[in-house]
Amino acid sequence: MKLISPAISRLARLRLWQIEQWVANPVAAQREVLQELVTSAQYTEIGRQYGFNRLFTVREFKRTVPVHEYEDLKPFIERMLQGEENLLWNTPIRWFAKSSGTTSDKSKFIPVSDESLEENHYQGAKDVLTLYYGHNPDSELLSGKGLVIGGSHQVSQATEDISYGDLSAVLLQNSPFWGHWLRTPDLSIALMDEWEHKIEQLALNTIPENVTSISGVPTWTLVLMKRILEMTGKSCIAEVWPNLELYMHGGVSFVPYREQFRQLIGKDIQYLEMYNASEGFFAAQDSPDADGMLLFTRHGIFYEFMPIEEYGKKFPNTVGLNKVQLGKQYAPVISTTGGLWRYIIGDTIQFSSLAPYRIKVSGRLKHFINAFGEEVIVDNTDKAISSACEKTGAAVNDYTAAPIYFSQHGNGAHEWLVEFEKEPEDLALFAYELDSALKNLNSDYEAKRQKDIALRMPVVRAVKKGLFNEWLRSRGKLGGQHKVPRLSNDRTILESILSFL
Repeated sequence: MKLISPAISRLARLRLWQIEQWVANPVAAQREVLQELVTSAQYTEIGRQYGFNRLFTVREFKRTVPVHEYEDLKPFIERMLQGEENLLWNTPIRWFAKSSGTTSDKSKFIPVSDESLEENHYQGAKDVLTLYYGHNPDSELLSGKGLVIGGSHQVSQATEDISYGDLSAVLLQNSPFWGHWLRTPDLSIALMDEWEHKIEQLALNTIPENVTSISGVPTWTLVLMKRILEMTGKSCIAEVWPNLELYMHGGVSFVPYREQFRQLIGKDIQYLEMYNASEGFFAAQDSPDADGMLLFTRHGIFYEFMPIEEYGKKFPNTVGLNKVQLGKQYAPVISTTGGLWRYIIGDTIQFSSLAPYRIKVSGRLKHFINAFGEEVIVDNTDKAISSACEKTGAAVNDYTAAPIYFSQHGNGAHEWLVEFEKEPEDLALFAYELDSALKNLNSDYEAKRQKDIALRMPVVRAVKKGLFNEWLRSRGKLGGQHKVPRLSNDRTILESILSFL
């Protein structure tokens, strides 16, 4: 296996010159991507609807094709799930990545074509490896195994020929044969969806391996590492896997977890952030000390950037790479080889560099909690509060919620401050009904709550009437459009209210 690293390092250098081309000429690369997308899809239903065969410039494309959210494309996607072809993309769609986030559905289904797998997801992963070897030519990363940790991996059938599951399941099921040699655990374990048993099997099967890298969301990775230390009696992960050199993370902010990782691992390793969503592999850190993630501009995705103040307009303005500004909040609008056309993914980003183009994920267009990959939005919590009130006879005036982060003392949770007009007789029952409703409304929350492995029961605190108004008054924001945010992805607002209390 020692011979692998020099060979991979040479291959990485060969690919590196191609990466350097689109990094140096990102606007030209994007123009080529758009032309390829429009040409490929010109005879699809949406291509005929908007006359793709007559669109030769970015300006014409933006003037002709409207900006879409999931609900706008859902009628096409529902037909595609039943096997209809040539609707949004010109090749058969056999896989869909299932994720939460729509306002009216528990899950949304993102089409994943063969082209989006090969040209985007897998090419993005290979380019991360190439960039890593470019900065670490003597790395022994591929002399061992990469431990891949994902969410719930259950794969389901929409029809005999069409399947859907979490993005990680789709990627694992379709990965090339050589990918299985470099990955641990076995596919049968990686695809388990019962997490209590899965963590045990992950630990048992990976402890003996020479693990050199780990990739996955921080919450599940922490759970696994703690269990491995319990099973082995070791004081740190470095004693279990002495050659571990890299952790690749994404999906949620790593800031609250970095110190816990440092203590659990027990030695200095490199950390790389990746921006890989159901809709596409968008960006990754090109070096461990880079401020932000390098935007992938030649990977089958055409990007537009909508200033967040444009969100909600019937014809929102978007800008291209040549007009973005540092530090300004944008919502990415993407067109892809999976058949998403001028699609708002819902994230907000900022550019941290314009040469090369690097981005940071700054949040979501709407208030949310995504500290553990649960993607809870206000629409979810409003409906859950309503359900809990109905079940317990309570009435709520206002509420705010924020995460309780993983610590040495316990798992993560959501902490709620609730101002009741009519308090429930049993606050614990209210919390139970709130939790149950959220599970029914949001499949990602439901997965994180499974057997309390990542998220335990929410902590609900009843506060006195008028508290939120008093807090707003203390900040000079009482009245008008000012209100306490329902959801926050950090504890700043909640801690301020608690200290005020």
